[in-house]
Amino acid sequence: MNSPPPMASQTLLSPPRPPPLQTTPSFQRQTTVTKRARSSSIVSVQEIPENYDDQLDQGALTNVNATWVNYKGAWLIHVVLILSGIVLLDIIPGMTQDLAWTIVNLGYLTISYIVFHYVTGVPFDLANNSGVYDRLTLWEQIDSGAQYTPAKKWLTTLPIVLFLVSTHYTRYDSHPALFTLNLVSLVAVGLAPKLPVFHRLRFKFFDAGTTPEPSAPPTPVEESMHAGERDFSRFTS
Repeated sequence: MNSPPPMASQTLLSPPRPPPLQTTPSFQRQTTVTKRARSSSIVSVQEIPENYDDQLDQGALTNVNATWVNYKGAWLIHVVLILSGIVLLDIIPGMTQDLAWTIVNLGYLTISYIVFHYVTGVPFDLANNSGVYDRLTLWEQIDSGAQYTPAKKWLTTLPIVLFLVSTHYTRYDSHPALFTLNLVSLVAVGLAPKLPVFHRLRFKFFDAGTTPEPSAPPTPVEESMHAGERDFSRFTS
């Protein structure tokens, strides 16, 4: 009578079972949430890129937001506004020439900075710009962004002449504070944004950047997925 094969031979045919995975219940685990460091910078510089498609769209459309700068009388209107401001301030009782010319100088620099270097896009022709000027300032739109054109030379020379006239009437030898204020405003607000080195550059102060999501313990679904991956790796190894 044949005897049955030993049990050891049967156990060799079946693959070994992995040991049971010891997991800790979620209510017994310590939940620790650590926040990642938030990257920040005092001054960040961003450059507006220029591609070939935007150049084609800009050449195919007439930008009425910037073409008026080269119209007849567009240069003279700056002088008229400056003289009108001086006349209106002289009417105010007690207004001295020192203060009047300083106010006109600072007012012209502030308004010109907002119009030419702060506002972006085409606010008065939204239907025919195709969005190619949405991120460009008026100064960057004038003459298709070309530098040292007659219009840009005039807009750069006028603040310098206004500064020289204002310093003459404010008697800078007797009022050094007004002279310093006018000079710093001219360089920082009137001339620096017009330099070609700052063309298509945007400066953001105290930009905190994007805040990443905080890291937290894995969810039960993620734990089950990782447990299945570990079991499969043990079985195949």
